[in-house]
Amino acid sequence: MMRIENLPFHTTRWDDISPTEHSAEAGQAFWRTQMFGDVRVRMVEYTPGYISDHWCKKGHILLVLEGELITELEDGRMFTLTPGMSYQVADQAEAHRSRAPQGAKLFIVD
Repeated sequence: MMRIENLPFHTTRWDDISPTEHSAEAGQAFWRTQMFGDVRVRMVEYTPGYISDHWCKKGHILLVLEGELITELEDGRMFTLTPGMSYQVADQAEAHRSRAPQGAKLFIVD
């Protein structure tokens, strides 16, 4: 069970957080990030044509808010997520990478 400790009630107006740009094979990724101890919470936007430039081994809880996210696992399995769908994966469990042909907006906790 994830333990979230020493975190008083907090609200976040995501539009008030400046986005940071992150590398990609194609397209762009913009993160609005809040850190709460060891817990990172992000609102992430992928531009149309986004393709990840790496295999990620970090665990995430990811919820698609807008657009479509196609996630590939290192073993070749592919998953298409649309608004209202999520995936959950543990640290070091299954390497994954994503693309967003039409763009996507995501809420991610890791």
